[in-house]
Amino acid sequence: MKINSLHELYITELRDLYDAESRITKALPKMAEAAHSQELRNAFEHHLDQTRRHTERLEQIFQELNESPKGEKCKGIQGIIDEGEDIMDEDAPASVSDAALIAAAQRVEHYEIAAYGTVRTFATRLGFQDQARLLNETLQEEGATDKKLTSLAESYINEQARTAR
Repeated sequence: MKINSLHELYITELRDLYDAESRITKALPKMAEAAHSQELRNAFEHHLDQTRRHTERLEQIFQELNESPKGEKCKGIQGIIDEGEDIMDEDAPASVSDAALIAAAQRVEHYEIAAYGTVRTFATRLGFQDQARLLNETLQEEGATDKKLTSLAESYINEQARTAR
């Protein structure tokens, strides 16, 4: 597909994000189940609820644009999730497994932070202020999730993983 305008690029990027959020919605329950730390499991479950809201916000934007959310495959998130699933298949001590889950989840968050920052900027440039506000809400939530994961890793999970045998 040839992209001829910022508006077309915006739609394409939103569709990519919609597919990413759909894939993340399917991956988070598996990650929560694989987590050994109750705090990490809770963080994944909380983010699953947020991810559902992110999807709803995107659907609202597509409705406002009179566009379908379908049509793009997010290869970036697919690859990151595949790597995370490989980690879950490893036979590792509980704390090492949790540290690996955090690493995989933060890769997802960083991808989303970059993508939501980009589409928010496109929305602003295109004059879609309400859409930019919705996208910024999601961007802030993604950032908060990343900080929560960092906090969990730094508070005890990485230390336990360091001393695991």
